[in-house]
Parts: sequence; C-alpha cells; structure tokens
Amino acid sequence: MFTFFRKLLGSKNNNESKDSDPSKNGNMKKFLIVGLGNIGPKYVNTRHNIGFKILDFFTKKEDLTFESNKLGDVSTYKLKGRTFILLKPSTFMNLSGKAVRYWLEKENIPLENLLVVTDDLNLPFGTFRIKTKGSDGGHNGLKDIQLILNTTKYNRFRFGISDTFSQGKQIDYVLGNWITEEEKLLPERLEKAVEAIKSFGLAGITNTMNSFNGK
Repeated sequence: MFTFFRKLLGSKNNNESKDSDPSKNGNMKKFLIVGLGNIGPKYVNTRHNIGFKILDFFTKKEDLTFESNKLGDVSTYKLKGRTFILLKPSTFMNLSGKAVRYWLEKENIPLENLLVVTDDLNLPFGTFRIKTKGSDGGHNGLKDIQLILNTTKYNRFRFGISDTFSQGKQIDYVLGNWITEEEKLLPERLEKAVEAIKSFGLAGITNTMNSFNGK
C-alpha cells in the first residue's frame, strides 16, 4: 500500500509542474475524472448527483457509452493525445474512495491527474470552484476519498447547488430534484463543465482554475 501512495504522490526528484508538458511522461497523458453520485433511478435527477450528470452529459455529447466495470461505470475519451478515464463509482456516494483508489492504481494515473466532480451547497447554483486541495467541507463523498487516499491534496471540481432550503431540510434538499428554473439553466452549465474538464487535461489545473472559477 505504501508503494502505491508513493507512486501517487510522485518522486521527490520529479521537478515537473502540474502544468508541464504531459508528453514527457506516458502516465501524465492519462486523467481520471470521477463524478460523484448515488446509483439507482431515484437519484438520477437529484442535486447530489451532479457529478454523474456532468459525466453523462459529457459522454452523450461525445457519443460515448459507459460500461459497467469493477466499482463503477467507466468510459474512455481521447483528445489531442490525452486519455480521460470517466468514472461513476457504483459504491454509493459515501464510499467513493475505494473506487477512486482502485482506478488510479489500475490505470497507473498519478494523483495530480485526478479530478473529482461534486456538488457544493456553499456556492450559488451553477457556479464553479476548482481547487487543488482542501477540506471535505462536510461532503461525505469527499470525506471518504480523503480517508482512503490519506491526503486532502487532490483536485476537486465543485458545482454549486446553492443552499435555498429551510432549517433541518438539507438532506431533503440535496436529495431532491432540480426545480424547473434550474433545469432550464442546466444545459449551458453542463456544457461549460465539460469544457472545464477538457481544459484540466489540455491546459492544466492552474489555467483551468483561472479560466473557470466563479464562472
């Protein structure tokens, strides 16, 4: 296990930055994009499943399909020499870490090439916040990933779902469906989210944060 984490965190002698040329290292051309969500029809259109929804939109836009695999549904997208492994964990939201670790290891993808897509109550609807590290913010999916990977230093893409719920209704809100006004705005936001994911692989995390945060 320790060997695996050393592989994820990279050699101390590696002076490549996160935005360096991926072509210098074969593994640097691969990216794991994890959309968080819960499996099952009743969760499909819930706010908490925005990670799944973004990846579903991605695959539909690029005429791709998901295949059921170990610990999740997986699809592969190639663009300009980069390979994006799109993963929807089948472990339920609160146990996402196991799937993330498995696919990082299976595909030999460095931790810096991981991007976790999730919902965020603290952001206005449709607002993006992409970060290279941080706390779980009370999000159980991120909490499990942090626990399993034993680090808070991994890239995450937070999609705002706002916090317009009354006291004591948080769970009902995040597991509730989008309202009509949100559904009308979602297609444009999903399109922009796909652009951000592609930018992560092509332009690097720093450029992507500069281009999409707060947008």
